Amino acid sequence: MKHASILSILLFVTQIGMAQIKLPQPSPGATIMQTVGTTDFTVVYSRPSLKGRAALGNQTPLAPLGQLWRTGANAATTFKTTTDVRVQGQKLPAGTYSVLTIPNQTEWTLIFNKNLTATAEEGAPNGYKKEEDALRVQIKPEKVTRPYQTFTIGFSDLTDSTANLSFYWADTRATASLWVDVNANAQANILKAVAEKPEDAGVLQAAANWNLAKNRNLDQALAWVDKSIGLKETYSNLWTKAQILSKMGKVAEALPLAQKALVVGEASNDPIFRFFKEGIQKGVSEYQSLIPAAPAKAIKGKKKTS
Repeated sequence: MKHASILSILLFVTQIGMAQIKLPQPSPGATIMQTVGTTDFTVVYSRPSLKGRAALGNQTPLAPLGQLWRTGANAATTFKTTTDVRVQGQKLPAGTYSVLTIPNQTEWTLIFNKNLTATAEEGAPNGYKKEEDALRVQIKPEKVTRPYQTFTIGFSDLTDSTANLSFYWADTRATASLWVDVNANAQANILKAVAEKPEDAGVLQAAANWNLAKNRNLDQALAWVDKSIGLKETYSNLWTKAQILSKMGKVAEALPLAQKALVVGEASNDPIFRFFKEGIQKGVSEYQSLIPAAPAKAIKGKKKTS
């Protein structure tokens, strides 16, 4: 008994020591981060390798078809989104979730679960519970020409509002579409920034520029840029105001502001101005061409007396 106790103590001490030493892992951890528009996605997972074993088949040792899979190795794979996102067209609220899948030949079930440490063993302590699902969607697998020896998760086909989230392993890729409401998210960020820094000329101009670029809420944009100019007049906010007025059909009011932006810019000694100068000059020429020439005044002649 004494020897068994000593052996247990030695094993325990060894385990503690091993936990403190960084050593190679059979399924190393990985973190992938991707920004889409104003939304940040983060996936944390461990990457098993085939090592001569079969995966994604009937009764295969790795991720057998038709069975719940933790979609990685070691701890649960997690997916974090900083804003609401639509996955395969269905809403997933902002937050962090564990990711599980049920692979099949023609369709996978992709699961986002609220239990961040859920295991794939249903009914086990801390095991997966369907009632804790935040979202379930169906995604299509397809065959790839180059087999993946190591399980991989990645983002691709990025725009400012969409991306694909793909799972690669063995000869298979399964992909989910992601969509974020970039305009609503950006507008919320703008309103928050203006509320937090209502006397910051740069913030006010940036907010006005966003509305200008999207051709929306131009009255609001005009109010913001007017306040920005009142706080600190620059060639940049003068030019922003000129463009807003032009979009509102007030070209005659836009022209003198664009001309003033050129003068202020030339006098500013700002090295960045050279990148704006040509655009402002083109704006001045365009506004001048849109303003009708004033009609010539008739010259009154004296009546000829007989």
